[in-house]
Amino acid sequence: MTAYLIAEIDVTDPKAYEPYKTAASAAIARYGGKYIARGGKTLALEGVPPKRIIVLEFPDLETAKRFHESADYQAAISLRKKASAGSRLFIVEGQ
Repeated sequence: MTAYLIAEIDVTDPKAYEPYKTAASAAIARYGGKYIARGGKTLALEGVPPKRIIVLEFPDLETAKRFHESADYQAAISLRKKASAGSRLFIVEGQ
C-alpha cells in the first residue's frame, strides 16, 4: 500500500538548505520515493499556517521507514538541522 512521508520544515537559512535538498533527493530516489509537493505555496484553511511542506510518495510504509532510517538520509538530516529551526515528519499510508 502506498505511503506518504509528510514533512514540515522551518528553514532559517535557504542557502545552507541547498546541500540538504541535494543529499535528500538522492536518498529518496534510492528508496523509490518521489516528490508530490516540495515547498510550494500553502494556504491555511484552519489553524496555524504551516512552514515549508514536503510530501513524498513511497511504495509502502516499510520502504518509507527504511528511507528515513538509512545512513544516507541520516547524514542529510544533519545538513537540514544546520539550516532550519526545526521540523516535523510523519508517514501515513494511502488507500
